[in-house]
Amino acid sequence: MLPDIDHLPELLLDLAVPHEDINELVARWRRVTGDPGTLRLLTDCVEELFREPWDTGRTPDLAEPFAAAPAELAGVFPVYVFVAALPRTRAYHRARGIPAEISRRTLADLGRHMAAYRGRHRRTGVQSRRRLVRHFRGELYQLGRLQFERARLGDREARVTAAAGLDAAPGTPCLILHVPDFHGPLTPSACDRSLALARAFFPLHFPEERPGAVLCDSWLLDRQLRRYLPAESGIVRFQERFRIACDETEPADTEPVRFVFGGPDLPAAGLPRRTSVERAVGDHLRAGGHWYTGHGWFPFRAD
Repeated sequence: MLPDIDHLPELLLDLAVPHEDINELVARWRRVTGDPGTLRLLTDCVEELFREPWDTGRTPDLAEPFAAAPAELAGVFPVYVFVAALPRTRAYHRARGIPAEISRRTLADLGRHMAAYRGRHRRTGVQSRRRLVRHFRGELYQLGRLQFERARLGDREARVTAAAGLDAAPGTPCLILHVPDFHGPLTPSACDRSLALARAFFPLHFPEERPGAVLCDSWLLDRQLRRYLPAESGIVRFQERFRIACDETEPADTEPVRFVFGGPDLPAAGLPRRTSVERAVGDHLRAGGHWYTGHGWFPFRAD
């Protein structure tokens, strides 16, 4: 059931939507619910979001239906889809016994992605829409500083982990670790706490899956960072948790620029040098170097 216009602001606040975006979203809500074609598209998107059972390993890609929204709703239509999906998401969380606080913090990631979009574009919208589909399907959870996504090993990951002695094959459950921004420093103690939470959380709420490994694909695992950062830095300590799965050969320069400075297309020449990470990312690019996505893993042993 869709919320009425009087309750919509409360739902948006529950999802940590930036206050400056709420009036615009409420004003456009009648455009969504008052047009039969747009309302049908919204309903179809929600059904598509939940269409594939999780155990198929296929997360629906809503890029095409999102793009089919009326031009005046471009950028904000996914927000309405996630709001409309919210009752089913919360019902799934309750059925799994997931604590309300974990549910709230996980789904509040919508607001974080909207804040990042506003910071870059100076208007209402949401970035990383595909990843947010995973939040609302019950595939991804915020546990302390880190996020953990329920997933399955692909062929390459299964070969690497099996060679290290794990009971692993393509399709074996695993966890993908994500490091969200706007959550403070990546300290070893914060990571330890998140991993402890994950070791308690997944056996309790998803006992049938038994993930054997945690995977991470991130520029934070580019070992070149060790040239610039001290050994005690949070990023270097984070890297030390992982075994390298493979080396990437395609540059991914836009990733650290986006996460550290807020926009992937910012020219290297003008990047600020206020922190050690800013200096590392910018100086490396200005010297003609490239950054790469690191692919790492470590065994996951539940409590």
